[in-house]
Amino acid sequence: MSPSNVYFTNLRAKPSQNLFKKLEALIVKAGIDKIDFQRKIVAIKLHFGEPGNLAYLRPNYAACIVKFLKAKEAIPFLTDCNTLYYGRRSNAPMHIDAAFENGYNPLTTNCPVIIGDGIKGTDYREIKLNLEYCDVAKIGSAIADADVIISMNHFKGHEMTGFGGALKNLGMGCASVGGKMFLHSGSSPEIYDENCTGCRVCEKYCAHDAIEVGRDKIAHIDYVKCVGCGQCVAVCQYDSARVVWQKSSETVCKRIAEYSLAVVRDKPAFHINFIMNVSPDCDCWGFNDYPLVPDLGIAASFDPVALDQACADLVKSAPALPGSRICNDHTESDMSGEDKFKKAHPDTFWQAGLEHAVKIGLGNTEYELVTV
Repeated sequence: MSPSNVYFTNLRAKPSQNLFKKLEALIVKAGIDKIDFQRKIVAIKLHFGEPGNLAYLRPNYAACIVKFLKAKEAIPFLTDCNTLYYGRRSNAPMHIDAAFENGYNPLTTNCPVIIGDGIKGTDYREIKLNLEYCDVAKIGSAIADADVIISMNHFKGHEMTGFGGALKNLGMGCASVGGKMFLHSGSSPEIYDENCTGCRVCEKYCAHDAIEVGRDKIAHIDYVKCVGCGQCVAVCQYDSARVVWQKSSETVCKRIAEYSLAVVRDKPAFHINFIMNVSPDCDCWGFNDYPLVPDLGIAASFDPVALDQACADLVKSAPALPGSRICNDHTESDMSGEDKFKKAHPDTFWQAGLEHAVKIGLGNTEYELVTV
């Protein structure tokens, strides 16, 4: 298989060429014009950001893509699917409110916002795969029914998959709530009794009634009901609820690769990674920690696997930002050449997802980086 082309532009700008012009030049150079957009319904897959998080992509970039697509007579909409965990994006009315609050609304983007899997995450299409991990993928109906997929991906760290890029945004992000249950089911949280105070916050926020504080004032998890979403980990203030990622990250990454294939199979798809505000954790959190590396640029490709591999390599080559989470114990080296995502989340194995994506024919980890 010959290397895939990944196109890259840095974030240097000047009066005659702002970042919107650079973004448009990038996607044109990457060949987006090869797609027939005329009268086609285009799903622009984004992560709208959990309110409180400020690292998510600025909606201005989405507005730029919308303007470009409408000039091609496309019919675009902005979309994401509901979350498995309890939060501001766990059902469509709240999800739309959160998106609007973060600037993803028709006034700022000139584009409608449609939650991909409906009011409660139960509106999906079953896409037959017959692959190693997934027989059938449950993909949000609005996304499955679209004619074209454009993914706009904030490239950053992730506590389960090492990093979140094109595959994470496609595979996990386009899954319905039921699909997300399947994708997460390879991991399970644990309660460290010595830290538990019996505050019942985890019990209150568990969307599946899988955790309960017993007479011993310790939280206990019913693993029959637990789907491994990690909400108890997110709300625990005492470091008692923890997810043991070891041995589960590889499985989750591979499942995400298979779901990504379900999203893009048999239809045109184009992908853009924004390597900026590279926070160590997912935008699903209601906060964002200091970035791991400086802002690097924007990359685009028809191949989501090559795109993620190229961006991971760019982050690896970049110096770490002093004061970031991974630099606390690294004061003598800028960590250039080291895997920053592995440093941030040692029990993750992001390579497994890309390797599996190649195996199932989704893309190629061999790439040629073309600077625009």
